[in-house]
Amino acid sequence: MTAPALDPAARAGFAQHPPRVGFFTDTSVCIGCKACEVACKEWNGVPEGGLDFRATSYDNTGMLGADSWRHVAFVEQPRGGDGYNTRGDGRTGVRWLMSSDVCKHCTRAACLDVCPTGALFRTEFGTVVVQQDVCNGCGYCVSACPFGVIDQRKGDGRAWQCTLCYDRLGAGGEPACAQACPTDSIQFGPVEELRADAARRVSRLRDAGIDRARLYGHDSGDGVGGFGAFFLLLDEPEVYGLPPDPVVTTRDLPGMWRAAAAAAVSLAVGVAAAFVGSRR
Repeated sequence: MTAPALDPAARAGFAQHPPRVGFFTDTSVCIGCKACEVACKEWNGVPEGGLDFRATSYDNTGMLGADSWRHVAFVEQPRGGDGYNTRGDGRTGVRWLMSSDVCKHCTRAACLDVCPTGALFRTEFGTVVVQQDVCNGCGYCVSACPFGVIDQRKGDGRAWQCTLCYDRLGAGGEPACAQACPTDSIQFGPVEELRADAARRVSRLRDAGIDRARLYGHDSGDGVGGFGAFFLLLDEPEVYGLPPDPVVTTRDLPGMWRAAAAAAVSLAVGVAAAFVGSRR
């Protein structure tokens, strides 16, 4: 059972709500087919965002953005006998690390804190959704996201990101990307069940000698209260372009507002005292 303080739907005012749902992305079985990217674009009407040959990878979309709500990263590593070789058999060459990245749907989401219009809202499923008809294009959410997920579309100005297929969830379905994934690298379901499955999967991989296997974003005690979309990685988060210790970027706002209020009061008192002194 999720603690009330870490239940994002309850904190958003949903007294009665379904279980929190999300993604568990197991990168150890990702084959880089990009079926998730295509399914996301087809279902959500996301425009093509550029198919550029980058000369450093077979990845032609580059990163998450307003026109890429799912992004499959291709990481090429030298394969040697001292750490990169997960089997420890001395083989050389390269290995590919592939991972389908997406909005993390954080438990404590800074994008929600800074949105001035309420365009960003927390759903009854615990996910985060942008309402484009309410978004004013201010861009505050873009700079607030610790993962660089939210983006403004060129020629549009409004913010866009993964909705975890909110329309499909409301009809009892699963997100298009998870349904399209041929290897079950992207698994969808109640977050607490996914966390238990993920812990068992890591144990099996480590028993098989893959010592670098670790979970990323599953811990409710991390800087954002855990992700609604978390990952099993085969190397350090930085290798995949992910921050090692993400924190909600608005965590210091209450203290900053208190300090500003105290300064304003002190200034007002000083001005009043100076005025009274001058009258004398």
